[in-house]
Amino acid sequence: MDIRNNPSPSLLDRMRTHRLTTTFTLLATLSIGILVGSVLTRNVSGKEQAAVDTSDAKPIVIPSPVALSNGFSQIVKEVGPAVVNINTEEIPKQSMNPHGRRGLQGPPSQDGNGDDQQGDMQDFFKRFFGGQGGQGDEDGGDGMAGGERRALGSGFIVDPRGYIITNNHVVDGADKIFVKLSTDPDGQSGYEGRRATVVGVDKDTDIAVIKIDTDKPLPTVKLGNSDGAQVGDWVLAIGSPFALSKTVTAGIISAKDRSIDEPGPNGISQSQFQRFIQTDAAINPGNSGGPLVDMAGQVVGMNTAIYTQSMGSQGVGFAMPSNTIANIYNMLIGPEHKVVRGSIGVSFQPAVNSAVNRMYGFSNGVIVSTVTPSGGAAKAGIQPGDIIVSIDGRNIKGGDDLVNDISARHVGSTVKLGYIRNGKQDVANVVIGDRAKTYADILGGEDNNAGPKQSDAGQATLGITVSAIPPDIASKTGISKGVIITSVRPGSFADEINLGKGLIITAINKKPVTDEASYRAIVSTLKSKDDVVFVVHFPMQKNSGNSYIGGTLP
Repeated sequence: MDIRNNPSPSLLDRMRTHRLTTTFTLLATLSIGILVGSVLTRNVSGKEQAAVDTSDAKPIVIPSPVALSNGFSQIVKEVGPAVVNINTEEIPKQSMNPHGRRGLQGPPSQDGNGDDQQGDMQDFFKRFFGGQGGQGDEDGGDGMAGGERRALGSGFIVDPRGYIITNNHVVDGADKIFVKLSTDPDGQSGYEGRRATVVGVDKDTDIAVIKIDTDKPLPTVKLGNSDGAQVGDWVLAIGSPFALSKTVTAGIISAKDRSIDEPGPNGISQSQFQRFIQTDAAINPGNSGGPLVDMAGQVVGMNTAIYTQSMGSQGVGFAMPSNTIANIYNMLIGPEHKVVRGSIGVSFQPAVNSAVNRMYGFSNGVIVSTVTPSGGAAKAGIQPGDIIVSIDGRNIKGGDDLVNDISARHVGSTVKLGYIRNGKQDVANVVIGDRAKTYADILGGEDNNAGPKQSDAGQATLGITVSAIPPDIASKTGISKGVIITSVRPGSFADEINLGKGLIITAINKKPVTDEASYRAIVSTLKSKDDVVFVVHFPMQKNSGNSYIGGTLP
């Protein structure tokens, strides 16, 4: 009898059977879950639809307003109406390079460092919107569709006839200035504010006075005495940060007499007359020019700058003291609308090591570095190396003390200057001169209050500073006659036509430039709407030939 064996199921058949079993199990589980969920949902819905008895609920009653004890709100009510919003408009000059301002006209530099390294301090220390040459609107755009550059700041009214104090960098370079009062509606379409005119500016302290016309007296602030402000005192900052008008922040005075050194290309501090009140009251772009108010409702400072790495408040803000503001304001509203400071015509090293004091035998005073030939000190016989130790018999503490005393004196007055020379003390009668004139040689001709003079015509007209060609560059390029550009002001005429730092200028408008004197002589004759053409050479190339860069002065 034949016996037939049934073969065992194959591996493939077992996998199929197992897969079907698993599938049926999952489907059954899901079906049960859906059924249970439907029942539960129906039960919950039924409960939610049931009426709730709220007969025992009591309505919320809004209490009567209560005056708080901190007094901040009362101060804001007193000062706020005199704080204004300032908007400026600058129409940029047309660039001669349609591909942007960065690319220089001519061959690229061979070392790959063609970009001008501008603004090294920008990430470290930034001023508010409305700064040098206008920085666009607050979101970093170009402002209006027509290409106008917008800037924003604050200010405060100090005279009911419409005189307003703000920062110079808020209005610097503006073609139009608009002021909105606290009573003006926010966001009104087509209304930019009242037109304002500049009365006077002082770049050394970054203070400006502007004026609006008014047919009725305007509310004003009261300036306090900043010498009475103490570290730890409560203060309020009022202004328009990020275009949010009537904004108030609170903090304390963190420090006083704070200096922020910004040395210029010649090593002389550009902030010699800026001694700030430091505060942790939140200050942001747009607060610039607004008041810093104490708990008596008096303005003790004007918000001027912030220390930041993000253009936002980091708890370190700086305000110009009200005593400085008052002194500058009184001079700016005078007949000449400018600040006149006294000078004896010397420069000195701001700080020296104690070893220098021991070596030269003095504990207070300053060592004279240079003496301006036209200054009063030179005429009185003061020499480089002399140590100035006293003024009219009063011992001076250091350089700041000397500058503050002399600059506050009237031009033409005389002081007794005590000094040490070769270990011997002596006294000289020194006539105080106008700092804008006697100090021009040391400052490189930057007169911050008067019109352009011959020495600063290039900076004021073109936006550049120049110097003689250094010997190593003259040897490398084969060019010994001309001047080399040492700095270019952002937004200036030179910046717009790509006249870059480091270029050598050998001619302007077909006239040869052989040295600084010939350069100044040519530039001093230039005026608005003139065509200006520069013959330049690239310092990294020997015998590179002439390159021509030109434009029309605005």
